[in-house]
Amino acid sequence: MTSLNYLKLTTGAALVLLCINAAHSADRAGAMLKDKQGKDVGSVELTQTHAGVLLRLSLKGLPAGERAFHIHAVGKCEAPFESAGDHFNPGKHKHGIASGEGHAGDMPNLHIPQNGELTVEVVNAAISLDKGKPNSVFHSGGTSIVIHGGKDDYRSDPAGNAGDRIACGVIQEGAGTVGGPAK
Repeated sequence: MTSLNYLKLTTGAALVLLCINAAHSADRAGAMLKDKQGKDVGSVELTQTHAGVLLRLSLKGLPAGERAFHIHAVGKCEAPFESAGDHFNPGKHKHGIASGEGHAGDMPNLHIPQNGELTVEVVNAAISLDKGKPNSVFHSGGTSIVIHGGKDDYRSDPAGNAGDRIACGVIQEGAGTVGGPAK
């Protein structure tokens, strides 16, 4: 076999494997967060890592204080954001990281400073961007990121007594930046 034919064959095989892998796994995803009035209040970039999914949040204009932050089971964000459904919970666990395993969508509270701007990174080992896995955020119906008006008490089932939903963004597949998913 000539070198050129070998190169064509291996390049073609690599492209086929890449396409097959791309159909089952996304390396990145993103969500644009909006408040109940439809105002842009930030973004979340999700990146698959060996330790879980790294979430990079960039927030602006949210009220200062401790706020609950969850992944919800429905990819819909119609104010007042009840459309986002319950917490993402493919394992059917009780809510609260202080109560045991917790929902896959349970994450630590955010501490938003007085100016309403926050940039933070969180790793969630209970979720995946790999399509077809039970804990994938890319299931039928999609998923969303929700920020609540109160703090999560990490115990109360089903939602941590976190109060109203004040911001929401649908998780979309794509290699974007902290500004949101790629177009």
